[in-house]
Amino acid sequence: MKVEELVKIIGADFYTGVPDSQLKALCNYLMNTYGIDKKHHIIAANEGNCTALAAGYHLATGRVPVVYMQNSGEGNIINPVASLLNDKVYAIPVVFIVGWRGEPGIHDEPQHIYQGEVTVKLLEDMDIKTFVIGKDTSCEDVKEAMAGFDTLLKEGKQVAFVVRKGALEYPGKVEYSNPYSMKREEIIRHIVEVSGSDPIVSTTGKASRELFEIREALDQPHRYDFLTVGSMGHSSSIALGVAINKPGSRIWCIDGDGAMLMHMGAMAVIGANGPKNLIHIVINNGAHETVGGMPTVAGNVDVVSVALACGYKNAVSVDDFDSLDKELMEARDRGELSLIEVKCSIGARDDLGRPTTTALENKQGFMDHLKTVL
Repeated sequence: MKVEELVKIIGADFYTGVPDSQLKALCNYLMNTYGIDKKHHIIAANEGNCTALAAGYHLATGRVPVVYMQNSGEGNIINPVASLLNDKVYAIPVVFIVGWRGEPGIHDEPQHIYQGEVTVKLLEDMDIKTFVIGKDTSCEDVKEAMAGFDTLLKEGKQVAFVVRKGALEYPGKVEYSNPYSMKREEIIRHIVEVSGSDPIVSTTGKASRELFEIREALDQPHRYDFLTVGSMGHSSSIALGVAINKPGSRIWCIDGDGAMLMHMGAMAVIGANGPKNLIHIVINNGAHETVGGMPTVAGNVDVVSVALACGYKNAVSVDDFDSLDKELMEARDRGELSLIEVKCSIGARDDLGRPTTTALENKQGFMDHLKTVL
């Protein structure tokens, strides 16, 4: 169905969420209609963040907000849904729009398989009434579902439209860009050249896909890398856990700005523990590029100052390859907790592939490599 029809049927005037490729039609509609407008549309750091933001909107206006997200974000909403929104607590009505990655019977990446199996069950376990929108769902079907939802919303309950792949249509497109010239894949190639055989933990999305293809192109082993194919925002915490237990080896974390923002508290924990062998690299293009390119707020955040305030001993920002190479080598050699923010353009190769090894093979190879380092 057309996105405009869904939006009209829901009848809300405030949307907040975390972008999802499955909901690209909705995301493009919101960007073309509102852009980033604090009265009508805010892109949040994580799904729990936007759920609480939606609650604040309702408290201030009495109206029903909409939260959009990929189903992988359901874990982030469990606490605010169960302990804030639920009708046994504050009875705050919210309409969720959830992109259904990993739907049973539909091929998808490994990180989406189990999440897809439990998507509807998790929502129902949170007492969220669901309605699935597929390619054949009619406007009349959605109107009928929304009529039933309206009764629940008036009772302070939450409801969800779960959107199957290709179910929403919108002809409008949005082009995203920034003023930076360095491409992420080349940035990662420079990191690989400096890091040698040191273990690398890379964030979810295109960064890990590019790292995998760089190893292939250089005929280097994949066991050096842990590809965090899911669990957005947690790669730096994984790297911290490795660094603490392998104090004699340098550990590199290739992070993204959207992932960093999603669980920024991890930086405070990293700083407090102060592992001297951890090098945290945040590739910042100010966009959720892997799921379509919608902006993050990282373009307005002083990442270096945040890192220093969290206890990182060293933090710098670079936007050219000469500076990047210099800072990578200094971080490699200094033996102190370091952060390098790398300002990056938006974009990736159209023919970018995906890892050909399984997640379990990646884990085992990485663990075998860690056995060889101190």
